[in-house]
Amino acid sequence: MSGFEFIFMLTRHDRTVADAARHLTTALAAGVRHIGFKDIGLPMAELESLHRTLRAHGASSYLEVVSLDRDSEIASVEMACRLGVDHLLGGTHVDDVLPLLEGTGIRYYPFAGRVSGHPSVLGGSIEEIVASARAIASRPGVAGLDLLAYRAALDVPRLMRAVCEAAGKPVIVAGSIDTPERIAAIRASGAAGFTVGTAALDGCFPAAGPSLESQLAAILGAR
Repeated sequence: MSGFEFIFMLTRHDRTVADAARHLTTALAAGVRHIGFKDIGLPMAELESLHRTLRAHGASSYLEVVSLDRDSEIASVEMACRLGVDHLLGGTHVDDVLPLLEGTGIRYYPFAGRVSGHPSVLGGSIEEIVASARAIASRPGVAGLDLLAYRAALDVPRLMRAVCEAAGKPVIVAGSIDTPERIAAIRASGAAGFTVGTAALDGCFPAAGPSLESQLAAILGAR
C-alpha cells in the first residue's frame, strides 16, 4: 500500500454480497483499485471469478477473515492462498497462520486486540489493544494490522493514534466507517487506509445520491 488508501469491500454486515460481481464492475469503472471481500457469503467458484476480474483490471485484492475459531480461520487462510490474493486482513490465530503464508507473497494484517462476535466487535481497553498491536506487529511475516476501531466502545481517535504509533507498521481501519468525519479522523491518526462496505452498498454515506457510483465518488473525495 502507498499513501492513504480506500479499500472497497464487496460486503454487507461482514458477508460478501450475492451481487458482488455487479458491484465490482461499478467500482472498477469508478477508479477504485483496492477491493476486497470476506471469506463467507459466496462459494469458492464465485470468489475465484471476482479475483480474476480484479487481476485483469490491475486492482489489488483483499480477503478479510471473519471466522474467529481456529479451524475456520485456517480454512479461510487456505482459501486466500488458493485464490492468490494480495492481502489477507483479520483473523486472530497468528501463530497458526504465519507458517501457511510463508512464501506466498500475501501481505498479512491480523486483527489487533480482542475480537469477538459476528459482526465483529473489539473489546478491551486502549492499553490492552495497544499492547496487542505492538506484540503482533513485531512478528516477522506480519505486514500490518487490521483495527476495528469504530467497533470499540472507546475514545476512537485516541485508540487509532495509539495503535498506529505502537505498531510501527501500516494499520488498516475497518468496520462502521460511514461519514467523511470518520475518514478524516482515520487519516489524522496515521493509518495507512480504511475499508467501507455496508455504508456504500446501502447508500448511507453522505453523497449526491444513494447509488453506488455516487457513494464511491463521495468516499474517494473524502479521502
